Amino acid sequence: MHNETAHKVFIIAEAGVNHNGSMALARKLVDAAAAAGADAVKFQTFRTASLVRRDAPKATYQKTTTAADESQFDMIRKLELDEGAHRELMDHCRRHNILFLSSPFDLKSIELLDSLGVEIFKIPSGEITNLPYLRRIGQLNKRTILSTGMADLAEVAAALHILTGSGTPPSQTTLLHCNTEYPTPMEDVNLRAMATLKKTFGMPVGYSDHTLGIEISIAAVALGASVIEKHFTLDRNMEGPDHKASLEPEELKAMVIAIRNVAKALGDGIKRPSPSEEKNMPIARKSIVAARPIRCGEMLTEENLAAKRPATGINPMQWDKILGTRAIKDFDPDETIVLS
Repeated sequence: MHNETAHKVFIIAEAGVNHNGSMALARKLVDAAAAAGADAVKFQTFRTASLVRRDAPKATYQKTTTAADESQFDMIRKLELDEGAHRELMDHCRRHNILFLSSPFDLKSIELLDSLGVEIFKIPSGEITNLPYLRRIGQLNKRTILSTGMADLAEVAAALHILTGSGTPPSQTTLLHCNTEYPTPMEDVNLRAMATLKKTFGMPVGYSDHTLGIEISIAAVALGASVIEKHFTLDRNMEGPDHKASLEPEELKAMVIAIRNVAKALGDGIKRPSPSEEKNMPIARKSIVAARPIRCGEMLTEENLAAKRPATGINPMQWDKILGTRAIKDFDPDETIVLS
């Protein structure tokens, strides 16, 4: 999923339910994710009746972004994708050379995605305390991405215990730091908690970003994220629960470009001249030269020496060793000092 040495970041463009129940829109979301250069496009797989009770309340952000008199049950049912829709989207992803992913929200959905051959299982934050769900995914021994929104370290540890105990080793799992508020207030991001996850569990980490804008995802990559997940839509003004906190296609493209650049720029951490800058060393560094005419035999002092470009002679770090020695010949002003 990730290569630490090359700092390849796995970018998931989260379409989620932003298709509004329309397959034409879902296909366009795949097209936009592929055009932006994302590695995967992710949808959501659920059976409404298995996911929520008919009397379940909406989240605050859902109340403001959808019809107030519509229940969470009715809102979600319109966004459900059946098996045929999944197959069609997977084919569409293959044609556009982008990986199809979907988060399952119930046991039947896990079985559906497994039967369709989905390679990576993304566990949404809300399921981190769902033991039977976690056990079933753990039994698949697939690559797993676990979002940790709303969870503390003890809950993350408990979820990992279920996954590993069921058959998915830690090496198969990436932990995503996440905040589930849409959009996440900047003061609640707590991006340093991503490093805490890495330090605590010794596993690859990433960030599922619900903030407005792209800078926090980019910062997460600079801090070591190997996976980034970000919601996107074709148009933020569409009706639906998640559009408002999503990127539009050009913003998604800008985020991908920035992440690729940051990942490339992280390098191997060894402090040394890079191949591209070695040629600049003689130009930008200095040598010890005569500050004024110096006669043969004259003592070399602070007054008659200077450090000037280029670095074709004695390194000025030898300055103290040169002071007090005698000139072996006459030197003109600016002439490079030689000792033999």
